[in-house]
Amino acid sequence: MNAFSRLLTGAALGMALAVTSTSAMAETPPNMLVIANRIDDITTLDPAESFEFAGSDVSRNVYRKLVNFDPLDLDAGYQPDIAESWDVSEDGKSITFKIRDGLTFHSGNPVTADDVQFSLRRAIILNKTPAFILTQFGFTPENIEQTIVADGDTLTITTDKPYATSFVLNCLTSTIGGIVDKKTVMEHDKDGDLGNEWLKTNTAGSGAYSLVSWKPNESVTLKSNPDFYLGAPTMERVVVRHVQESASQRLLLERGDIDIARNLNPEDVAGASSVDGVKIADELKGRLMYVSLNQKHPELSKPQVRQAFKYLIDYEGMRDSFLKGQYTIHQNFLPQTYLGASDEAPFNFDIEKAKSLLDEAGVSGLEIEVGVREAQERIEIAQAMQNALGQVGIKMNITVGTAKQILARYRSRELDVYLGAWGPDYPDPQTNAGTFAYNPDNSDEANATGLLAWRNSWDTDGLTEKTNAAVVENDTVKRADMYKTIQADFRETSPFVIMFQQIEQSAMRDNVTDFSTGQAITSASYWQVTK
Repeated sequence: MNAFSRLLTGAALGMALAVTSTSAMAETPPNMLVIANRIDDITTLDPAESFEFAGSDVSRNVYRKLVNFDPLDLDAGYQPDIAESWDVSEDGKSITFKIRDGLTFHSGNPVTADDVQFSLRRAIILNKTPAFILTQFGFTPENIEQTIVADGDTLTITTDKPYATSFVLNCLTSTIGGIVDKKTVMEHDKDGDLGNEWLKTNTAGSGAYSLVSWKPNESVTLKSNPDFYLGAPTMERVVVRHVQESASQRLLLERGDIDIARNLNPEDVAGASSVDGVKIADELKGRLMYVSLNQKHPELSKPQVRQAFKYLIDYEGMRDSFLKGQYTIHQNFLPQTYLGASDEAPFNFDIEKAKSLLDEAGVSGLEIEVGVREAQERIEIAQAMQNALGQVGIKMNITVGTAKQILARYRSRELDVYLGAWGPDYPDPQTNAGTFAYNPDNSDEANATGLLAWRNSWDTDGLTEKTNAAVVENDTVKRADMYKTIQADFRETSPFVIMFQQIEQSAMRDNVTDFSTGQAITSASYWQVTK
C-alpha cells in the first residue's frame, strides 16, 4: 500500500469511527434493506437521460419495461413485463406488443399502450445521452408518429431494417426503456421539456418501488409498491447510503448498521469475510475498466503512442495486489459471457517495448492530464500508470473529481486521458460494439456523447462499417465471428486500453438472501430480497 492509500484508509477509518460511534448497535429492521454504495455518479433519475451505474439501479427498481429480466434467473434472458406477448412481422421490421392488463403506475393511473408510446417517443425527442440505444433502429423525431404507434392495447414499433429480434428486445431492457406515467409527467411539463426537469429528481413509474427521496452524494430512499404486479416486496423500504470509502463501509457492515456493502477493497473483503454474520457474494459483471486517449491530442493520436500505452499497464501487478479478487485481466470490449467475447490478451507490461514505440513516434517530454473519479481502486490504477509513464518520460497529472465532474469533461472531449469503467446497457454484443467501435459522425456538432469512440474523437478506422454489418447478421455463429474480428482490429488500432473485467464482491449480513447486482446487465434488483 502506498503512502497516498494509507492516508485514504486512515481518513476513512477515522470517518467511519466517527459515524458509527453515534450509531445504535442494533441490526437494521427486518423489513428494511440498507446498502452502502458509491452513488455520486447519479446526475438524473429520468430514464430517458440516466446513463450511470447507480442511477440504473434506481431505475431498474422504479420503472417497468416492455420486456425485462428475472433477477433470480438472469440466464433465461429477457421475459415479458409490461408486454405480456409480442409478434414479429414477416419482413422482420415490426414488432407488435400486447400490453398486460391491470397494471397501474404509482400514481394509480393505469399503464396503457399510450403510456408506452409516449415514453419511447419522448426518449427520441429529448435525445439525451442514452438515446442512441433507440435511434440506432432508425427512429427520429420526424418519423416516430409512423414508427412507434399505439392502437388500443397494443404498441407497434417499426425499425428501418430487419434486425435480429433478440437485439431489439435486449435494447428495450435498458434504462431508457423504462415506461413513465404520461399523465403525471405532462402535469410537470415545463416549456415543452416533456417533464424532463421534474423527472431529474422525481419518478413516475410502475415498478416494485417508488422514490421517497434522492439527496445527491448522500442517499437514495425507496418505498415498496404494495400493488406491484409480481407481489409486494418483502423489503418495504430500501435505503442506499453514499459511503465513499471501503473501510467505512466495512465498519458499518460489521456493526450491523447496513445490510450490504458494495465497494469493499480486497483487504476489507478479506477482513469482513472472517467476521461472524457476514458473507461475501461474487458475481462476474459486464463492467470493464479502461483507459482512453483523446484523439484531438496531436501526440496521443499517433498510432505508436496508442500502442505504447497498452504496454504501460501493469495488468498482472494490479490484478494480484490492490485489485485482487475483484478484477480479472480482460483486453477486449465485449465482456466474457457475451456472444462473440474474446479471451485474447496480447499486451503485457513492457517498458522497453513502450519506449521503442514512443521513439518511433518521435514523442518525448510529453505532459498530459488524466481524469478519474474519486474511487480508491481507480486512483490506485492512475497512480500505477503515472509511475509507469514516468519511466518513459511522460508526465501524467492526475485530476480527481466526482463522477459528475469527470464525466462532464470526458463527454465534452476536454480530457487528454480518461480512466474509468463502462458497463453494458443490454446483454447483446452490439451494446459495446456500438459505442467502442462505432462513430458515424466524428464532428463536434454530432454531440454523440453516448458513444465512447466519439468522446475520444476517434473515427474508428473502418470499424463503424463492420459493426453495422454485424448487427444485422442473423446467423449466430457468423455474427459471433464478426465481433471477434472487430475486436482483433480494435485491440491493435484503437485509442482504448481495455484492462480488466469486474468481479463484484458484495459483502452482506448472512441473513440477506436473493440479492443480485445484475451480473452482466449491471443493475441491482431489490424486490426479490428477503432477510
